[in-house]
Amino acid sequence: MSIPASDAVRPAAAEDAAAIGRLLHDFNTEYDDPTPGPDKLADRIEQLLAGGDTAVLLAASGPVDSPGPVGLAVLRFRPALWSEALECYLAELYVVPAMRGRGLGRALMDAAIQFARERGADYMDLGTAETDVAARSLYESLGFSNREGKPEGPLNYYYEREL
Repeated sequence: MSIPASDAVRPAAAEDAAAIGRLLHDFNTEYDDPTPGPDKLADRIEQLLAGGDTAVLLAASGPVDSPGPVGLAVLRFRPALWSEALECYLAELYVVPAMRGRGLGRALMDAAIQFARERGADYMDLGTAETDVAARSLYESLGFSNREGKPEGPLNYYYEREL
């Protein structure tokens, strides 16, 4: 069952903060990552949305027994160095396990790319784990590459460190 992007995804508003906090908490919990809890995440998302450099796209509501958004894409915008445009960082992409395989991840990504372009971005980057084969396949099918400059270019690496 596939869900068309036009029917599945919408930009979030401040009143969606609680649902976003729940989804982000569930995401981190699913992958055994630390989380401050859904309420603190909701408060932080509300602040970030108000600041204007963060946007969240929400996937359609779930089944009647589980109402509310069932997926999200968190986008962070920053001024580009190499052009007058913005750069967009896909900070998070998540679809609840019960709704995977229905095209929502692709719908979120298609909408995120369109949203970023409309916002004035000419570049999007993201990071994912080597072991997340499904996410890597989705990103690569949409034209994202982990090669520098060209298909046979050297591998790009993403590094992180807590400060």
